[in-house]
Amino acid sequence: MFFEQLQALSADRPLWGTPSADLPETRLGPEARRSIHKRSGIASGWTVLWAPENSRQENNSGVGMTKGQGEAASLVFVVDDDASVRQAITSLLQSVDLRVEAFGSVADFLKKESAANGVAAACLVLDVRLPGVSGLDFQTELAETDTHLPIIFISGHGDIPMTVRAMKAGAMEFLTKPFRHQDLLDAVQLALQRDRDRRIRESAMLETRARFEALTAREREVFSLVTAGLMNKQVAGELGVSEITAKVHRGNVMRKMGARSLADLVRMADAIGIRQAQH
Repeated sequence: MFFEQLQALSADRPLWGTPSADLPETRLGPEARRSIHKRSGIASGWTVLWAPENSRQENNSGVGMTKGQGEAASLVFVVDDDASVRQAITSLLQSVDLRVEAFGSVADFLKKESAANGVAAACLVLDVRLPGVSGLDFQTELAETDTHLPIIFISGHGDIPMTVRAMKAGAMEFLTKPFRHQDLLDAVQLALQRDRDRRIRESAMLETRARFEALTAREREVFSLVTAGLMNKQVAGELGVSEITAKVHRGNVMRKMGARSLADLVRMADAIGIRQAQH
C-alpha cells in the first residue's frame, strides 16, 4: 500500500491538499482513484489529502507528524481549534516532507516546553479566532517575551484592520480561509527561511561572544582600541607599551577572534556591542 492515509473532505468544507488529478500515476493509478472517489462520495477531480507511506507517526496531540531527518529538522507548529483544519494542514505540510506538530489552542501549545529548541528552523501557522487567548493576542505575548517565531495567520473571518494589525506586528502572511494550498506552502517556506537565517546570525554572534570572552584582559583592551580606529602606535600609547608589543597583542586578537581583516574585527565588535567611540 503506497499511502498510509487518504482522506477526502466533504463538499461543505474548504478544499485542501493536492488535487487528485495531480497525484503521481505511478503511486496511485486510475482504478485506485476511482475507488477513492466511490468510497468517499466526492466527485472526480476534487481535492484529496494524502501522505506518503511511513511519513507519519503519532505524537501526544494525536496528530501525525513527519519523521524528521535528525534533531535539526525544520518544524511547523499549527494552532487551530478546528480538528479537520489541523489535520488538513498537517497532511499538506507533510506532503512536502515538513515535520508538523498541531494543537487545538494556545494553552495546549504552551504546554510543550522549549517547543522550538533543537531544530534548524520553526514557524507557527496560527488561527486568529481561538478559545481562550486569540491568535492576535498570542502574537503580542510572543513579542513581549522576545520570542522570535515567524507567524502565518489563517482566518475564516479576516478583515482589513485585523490583517493590518497582524502584519504591523511582524506576521509573515495573513491567509483567509479557504486559501490555495500553494499560498500556505510558499508562506511556510519563507517563514522557515527567515527563522533559519535568524538562528544562523544568533549562533554566529554567540560564537563571537565566546571568542571575545576567551581573550586575556589586555587583549580585550587591544580589541576595543583597534576597533575604535586606533593605529598600533596609538594603541601602544594608550596602554603604555611598545609599538612592537601592541602589534603582537593585535595579532593574537586577530587570530583568536578568527578575523581575516580589520573590517572583520570591526563587524564582530558591532555584533557583540562592545565597540568604543573613535578616539
